[in-house]
Amino acid sequence: MAKSTLAFTCINCNASHKKWAGRCDTCGEWNSIKEEAPLAAGPKGKTLGASKGRKLALGDLNTVDAPLERSSIGIDEFDRVLGGGLVPASAILVAGDPGIGKSTLLLQAAAEFARTGKKVVYISGEEASSQIRMRAHRLKLTDASVKLATETNLRDILTTLEEEAPDLAIIDSIQTMWADHVDSAPGSVSQVRATAHELTTFAKRKGVSIVLVGHVTKEGQIAGPRVVEHMVDTVLYFEGERGHQFRILRAVKNRFGPSDEIGVFEMTGCGLAQVTNPSELFLSERDIQTAGSVVFAGIEGTRPLLVEIQALVAPSPLATPRRTVVGWDSARLSMVLAVLEARCGISFAGKDVYLNIAGGLRISEPAADLAVAAALISARQDIPIASDTVIFGEISLSGALRPISQAENRLKEAQKLGFTAAFTPSRMKLSSESGMDVTKYDAVDAFVEHHFGSIDEE
Repeated sequence: MAKSTLAFTCINCNASHKKWAGRCDTCGEWNSIKEEAPLAAGPKGKTLGASKGRKLALGDLNTVDAPLERSSIGIDEFDRVLGGGLVPASAILVAGDPGIGKSTLLLQAAAEFARTGKKVVYISGEEASSQIRMRAHRLKLTDASVKLATETNLRDILTTLEEEAPDLAIIDSIQTMWADHVDSAPGSVSQVRATAHELTTFAKRKGVSIVLVGHVTKEGQIAGPRVVEHMVDTVLYFEGERGHQFRILRAVKNRFGPSDEIGVFEMTGCGLAQVTNPSELFLSERDIQTAGSVVFAGIEGTRPLLVEIQALVAPSPLATPRRTVVGWDSARLSMVLAVLEARCGISFAGKDVYLNIAGGLRISEPAADLAVAAALISARQDIPIASDTVIFGEISLSGALRPISQAENRLKEAQKLGFTAAFTPSRMKLSSESGMDVTKYDAVDAFVEHHFGSIDEE
């Protein structure tokens, strides 16, 4: 009898190793190599070249396929993130922090989808059916015909789904599923990869849309092998701060729609309520005419979004001043501070700098550079920016302001919410400025001199 060999795989880059090591030689990630069962060589030990398979049906590039028939889930914000609705035979992975509201959102989506006459099956490996019914009663969803089950055995789940033939199946969560043909514990690399592969293949073969719930690590990455994200059609992140009532459903991969779209929800006592105008909600508690407070006109996916950027600059008693950022890239803040010192002569040495994006939202756009710079200087000089003004623009290392995309949509959203002025880069073509007073600048030093005058070192 041949001796079985152990296989070790990096969950970050999927590289194979002969033995365990603390650091992956391929990608350099630490503590990412996990033990897994080796793959079989084939039936009766034969290699793939020893037996013939079936010939594939090949098509041409000019073949006309039937258009995708999407089905509305019943929640507009969820449909927006999916690209217009649920695509049949698609596999969707939804991930988020523990307690953020993933199960609540998916239970509401299952109920709304079932109310449209579709057949929905909800299978949980983490909660008992009685616990799910308790949540459904609290959310007033008991009238929806959603079929519930509690199971972790993958073979039983696939048999049930094949006999029920639902339109939508929700598996909560993929880390608790167990395939009896894989010799490892649930949640391991082998189990997660095998169960995700079987469920995704089942979705394509039977035409069933499947939603998989995934856990995340403390670094914010989806737990398990990265190959799972490649298997599925759509990857959604459900984010938000527990101290805020806002939740963001963000698409990071979508084969059937935009990959940077967001849906905004508000956590209430009756579950998650969708927010149709997030700009108005994020600005509802904004202080009027406050130093360090600036409104940034951003773009999330196809949606223009106005958010408040707050900055605080205070003398530091420490040898190394603090640089605290919430909702923005800390490296980007360091770059903006360096440009302000090198190109504008404004030093933040000996001062603590705090930057916050109001409402728990996270921004990754370079277009927020100018708004951040304005908030920092406003807080340092204690000079407020006009409350009816929005700011956007990317700052280069030379101090020049670079043009950004979708400037007209940003201005239209700002004008709709009552803003009358905007500060933007100069090298942008605007066919229509929505009746706003737009002031353009070539470089950040011109912007600083125009609004804050000469700034002396303290």
